[in-house]
Amino acid sequence: MLKSKIDKATGFEKRFENINTVVFKNSTTASKAVAQEIAQLIKEKQKDNKPCVLGLATGSTPKGLYAELVRLHKEEGLSFKNVVTFNLDEYYPMEPDSIHSYVRFMKELLLDQVDILPENYHIPDGTLAKANISKYCNDYESKIEAAGGLDLQILGIGGNGHIGFNESGSLQNSKTRLVALDHITRVAASKDFGGLSNTPRTAITLGVKKIMEAKRVILMAWGEGKSNIIAQSVEGEVTNKVPASFLQEHNNAVFVLDKESASKLKRINTPWLVEKVAWTDKLIRKAVLGLALRLNKPVLMLTDADYIENGMSDLLADSGPAYDINIKIFNKLQSTITGWPGGKPNADDSNRPERATPEKKRVLIFSPHPDDDIISMGGTFKRLVEQGHDVHVAYQTSGNIAVADDEALRFASFVCDYNEKFGIDDDTAKSIFAKAAKFLANKKASEVDIEEVRYIKGLIRKGEARSTSHFVGLNDDQIHFMNLPFYETGAIEKNPVGEEDIELTVDLIAQIKPHQIYAAGDLADPHGTHKVCLDAIFEAVKRLKAEPFMSTCWVWLYRGAWQEWGIDEIEMAVPMGPDQVLEKRRGIFKHQSQKDGVVFQGSDSREFWQRAEDRNKETADIYDQLGMARYAAMEAFVRWRF
Repeated sequence: MLKSKIDKATGFEKRFENINTVVFKNSTTASKAVAQEIAQLIKEKQKDNKPCVLGLATGSTPKGLYAELVRLHKEEGLSFKNVVTFNLDEYYPMEPDSIHSYVRFMKELLLDQVDILPENYHIPDGTLAKANISKYCNDYESKIEAAGGLDLQILGIGGNGHIGFNESGSLQNSKTRLVALDHITRVAASKDFGGLSNTPRTAITLGVKKIMEAKRVILMAWGEGKSNIIAQSVEGEVTNKVPASFLQEHNNAVFVLDKESASKLKRINTPWLVEKVAWTDKLIRKAVLGLALRLNKPVLMLTDADYIENGMSDLLADSGPAYDINIKIFNKLQSTITGWPGGKPNADDSNRPERATPEKKRVLIFSPHPDDDIISMGGTFKRLVEQGHDVHVAYQTSGNIAVADDEALRFASFVCDYNEKFGIDDDTAKSIFAKAAKFLANKKASEVDIEEVRYIKGLIRKGEARSTSHFVGLNDDQIHFMNLPFYETGAIEKNPVGEEDIELTVDLIAQIKPHQIYAAGDLADPHGTHKVCLDAIFEAVKRLKAEPFMSTCWVWLYRGAWQEWGIDEIEMAVPMGPDQVLEKRRGIFKHQSQKDGVVFQGSDSREFWQRAEDRNKETADIYDQLGMARYAAMEAFVRWRF
């Protein structure tokens, strides 16, 4: 049975939850725990000389699980010879050798690396004629029944609550079938297919009925991006609008979560509404600011009655009256606002987010992609330079996959024209252009670019990043292009962080010896580029911790264009006036390849400059609503205390 060191909730505390949930510190420990349960089940079946029938899922969520199962096979001798597997789904149409095929996914990550018999694994066929799909789906279910039914079904969860490809609106008695994919699902998948237009519109999926018939179901979810739908699935009503909520009626189902995906559950997000809590400063700030926003009141306008009527009477009894609590929270929130992100010289810094000394700080800004720095903290970036700090920026990856094919051709053609105009021998340039043009003319959807095309795309983004840094005020010796190896696969799917990535990060930090490090703290996608880049920074900082210069180094985390820190989390808010907002916009405009047709647009149709401005304005509006001074925009940061 799954256990978790941080899942301390009693039955009373879980009274808002309609299904068993187990929360782990991170996805790695959670995946290992699920793998151990599967291994134990396989061994028990082996003792009884019976097959172990597993329902398997694809996507980013189960990757850690499959890696651990492979390790158990190779290092601890776990055999899969008695294992029979049935996969949940497959895109339609889809060739089995396609880079996007779930057949390929399963074979590469699990099936080809263990001793399962080829006749024992089953994955829906994406090559069928439409007329044959109905019979095929009936036969697929018959095979599951003939095998004795699913002993254990592994699930992920979609942003709209889908399980398998049973989208919102699916019925609880739905059977295995061909389905039309929801727009939300296609948008989420579009990054893997190089855009929404290339993303399949249909898929074959195991029905909800067969999932509910499994003897045990484990749904896994990682990251903040899944937190809202997890809360709906676990605490909301059973509804076909959220198919995962059907699992509330299963007699042996469990949600296995990491801290981030569980963060919106009431016992974690608002524990004071669930049971008596120990009121720490952090919890008081979260509760009071949340109350003020919910009631649409400035902090200083909250009353004793507001506290009592909203489940916070014990806080009032411990620390009240309301006026005293309000003043304390107001002052703390106000002290997060600073126009001096590098610290204000010759000033009392006891209530400021940054130190006054040294007056001139060495600053290292890490940018996962070549535009994250200007999009996420462009106002702060420029202010640090203007206030005289020694600012360096490190672009961790080339960002080459986010450049459109026609942009690459345009730049290659420009080089040829340039050489011809100035009489430069350009046979090599023409050859490269011809090779790139031929490849792109015949390129399949999301086929991995050849090396020449990748390099051209990387040069485009490198030039844009350099232009932005010059605009902000940096010299070339303050601009560092790291090109971390984990990113350079040529495909959307990246490698995990490796030793070379960490060593390159260690070397740069040791070279600059910064007083401040800024890093992208986006954790919504535990397998995304931002997370891998952050892992490399965290590990590098830990390795350097004993170095003398690290004793004066502070690490500040910013977030990207899609999300912002919660108001209760923010430790430094850097305000911007209208003119500074426009300056930041001009800096973002230096990234022309990311305007007017972004390769990985996602569900948000706004351009990056619009997302950034709207997000920064929203942060300023929240501060204003809570009773602080009104600004045009704000960039927010949280300090990581290593």
